[in-house]
Amino acid sequence: MSENRIYIYKRYERFWHWSQALLIIVMMITGFEIHGSYSLMGFKNAVDLHTLAAWTLLTIWAFTIFWQFTTGEWRQYLPSMRNVGAMVLYYTVGIFKDMPHPFRKTVVQKHNPLQRLAYLALLAFISPVIWGSGLLYLFYGNWAQLGLDKYFTLETVAIVHTAGAFMITAFFFIHVYLTTTGHTVFAHVKAMITGWEEIDEHHAPANSGGKAPAGKV
Repeated sequence: MSENRIYIYKRYERFWHWSQALLIIVMMITGFEIHGSYSLMGFKNAVDLHTLAAWTLLTIWAFTIFWQFTTGEWRQYLPSMRNVGAMVLYYTVGIFKDMPHPFRKTVVQKHNPLQRLAYLALLAFISPVIWGSGLLYLFYGNWAQLGLDKYFTLETVAIVHTAGAFMITAFFFIHVYLTTTGHTVFAHVKAMITGWEEIDEHHAPANSGGKAPAGKV
């Protein structure tokens, strides 16, 4: 089957994706060492690296939020229930029967409906849980000064943060698995490296032309 290529992922998107992935991996490794699951680099080094990775990711997020709103890319994450059932059926049954994918990526629709709902859950629930508890954990020494010791206990914050860590870890591994569900095992990974997505020419947007739009960054 002949294929076309369309330029979907801009340079900043690819930088954001891979830098976030690296920092999350670092925080998972150091976080579970801090939790006492194993000993790899020592408690203090794990805390220092975990904290550095967290602040770095928050900084990149700030730039990314600005980029999303100035470019209009935030619209890619607007949730929709349309065709969610078809996506669930594909991932649970169709993918094992070599059924055609019910969604075709375009420049203006990069995420299928199920992905949009997953990102909504990440942004609306998992992220506030892990970042809120993480910041409370980090500034534990200032609780009394800020009056927070009346509302929280360190044990509760630790439990909530650990629960958030398990949720983001599950999200991460599900995401990694889904990258293997393209027409080849590494097709989606390749697209996120090069920016070019291989699309069946019968479903490719008429204006794709196989060329990257001028001025895309």
